[in-house]
Amino acid sequence: MADSELFRKRIEKIDALKAEGVDLYPNDVRVDDTTASILERFEDADNELLGGLHERFTLAGRLMAVRNFGKAAFINIQDRKGKIQAYLHRNGIGDAAYALFKRLDVGDIVFIGGRPIRTKTGELTIEVDELRLLSKAIRPLPEKWHGLTDVETRYRQRHVDLIVNPGVREVFVTRSRIINAIRRFMDERDFLEVETPMMQPKAGGATARPFRTHHNALGMDLYLRIAPELYLKRLITGGLERVYEINRNFRNEGISTFHNPEFTMMEFYQAYATYEDLMTFTEELLTTVAQRVLGTLNFQYQGMEIDLTPPWTRISVKDSILRYGGIDPEILEHQEKAYAYARQLGLEVKNTDALGKLVTAIFEEIVEEKLVQPTFVTLYPVEVSPLSRRNVEDPGVTDRFELYIAGKEIANAFSELNDPEDQRERFLMQAKEREEGNEETHVMDEDYVQVLEYAMPPTAGEGIGIDRLVMLLTDSPSIRDVILFPHMRRKEPGVE
Repeated sequence: MADSELFRKRIEKIDALKAEGVDLYPNDVRVDDTTASILERFEDADNELLGGLHERFTLAGRLMAVRNFGKAAFINIQDRKGKIQAYLHRNGIGDAAYALFKRLDVGDIVFIGGRPIRTKTGELTIEVDELRLLSKAIRPLPEKWHGLTDVETRYRQRHVDLIVNPGVREVFVTRSRIINAIRRFMDERDFLEVETPMMQPKAGGATARPFRTHHNALGMDLYLRIAPELYLKRLITGGLERVYEINRNFRNEGISTFHNPEFTMMEFYQAYATYEDLMTFTEELLTTVAQRVLGTLNFQYQGMEIDLTPPWTRISVKDSILRYGGIDPEILEHQEKAYAYARQLGLEVKNTDALGKLVTAIFEEIVEEKLVQPTFVTLYPVEVSPLSRRNVEDPGVTDRFELYIAGKEIANAFSELNDPEDQRERFLMQAKEREEGNEETHVMDEDYVQVLEYAMPPTAGEGIGIDRLVMLLTDSPSIRDVILFPHMRRKEPGVE
């Protein structure tokens, strides 16, 4: 039967129930139990124990299945904790309630009361002595939901996805547990959780294209933040010394299985620490989270065996290119040769690009996807690291690392640049690139330079992509699988 026909029949049924005075949306029940609490308590109970039990239990949830046998029926109830079977018979709930039950539909929200029994097949079941309708579903649940053809519909109708796909619900339960584990770890190490502006007068803290809005009362344009970095470092300068924030960033860029226009990150900053300290810290953080959430450091991600057991590999950008690309070292030392090689790889680069930018582009093309096991890639060129501290031994690179797992960047960290004059020069260098047409360079931010002139202590900071971390720990192939309401292209009217 077509969905439109099912919808019409349900409307007719609802109209009939209303005419009979049935309250389709009451709000006067109290629920004392969940499916999980009952299953946990009585899953191993034998018939003798259940037979002698006089305790009564109450549940509410969505009606997910009905097997009707005339004067009796089995149903499945789903609440936030899972599913449980229930048994109804006319003598148990009365003629009126049973007559109402026979007019219910899969998808309705119901209340049941009763006691646990075990069926002949051994399944723990609630024998119902009370049944009430709490909310009538007008739209039917889809009969066939699984499969790639339904992926876009699942993202657009996440509410239905959560109802019919228990695995999806578990992903978001795990996501919450991951974030809670991160917060617990940070709080235990004396970091203060803070909140910084989502709307900023300048889009700073990263190199990305921002979203722009306008504040009417102030008469000024503002930008949805691309990163909280510059505000968090203001707090370090103000003496808070250890701060972190878990919140949304917004970047007006492309969409892919690893990119969404708004995404969740944790950024944290620690005074009197270096990027090398943060490598050890990150190992400890992510292994602790994995143990608390998964109970193991070894798991699969999209067919790849991942082992988070420390210590993790540490290798510089240039050394990683030489190891995984097998190229002539001379290519990485001369701008002309690096440009020619990048063009040979098919990369969109310009002959005026700085050597460091070309080297980074080559790294991203030939190395990234090969970094399956946890790897800290260090010493990024100055040209692509406008907020990072220069390396003392080699001023052409910075004290920075990016963490890669399963071929994807999970974290980015560095010893922070706290020399105001060097920072001003880096901003000016970025501004020149912007004038040449690169919209993803960092803007000049004189206010932030003035912050550094008050003396920011030596500091290390890091950003960890929460969505990507959740993807990794839940074996999810797309970032849309771990964001409850991912952005989708507007659907054209009349297009299914």
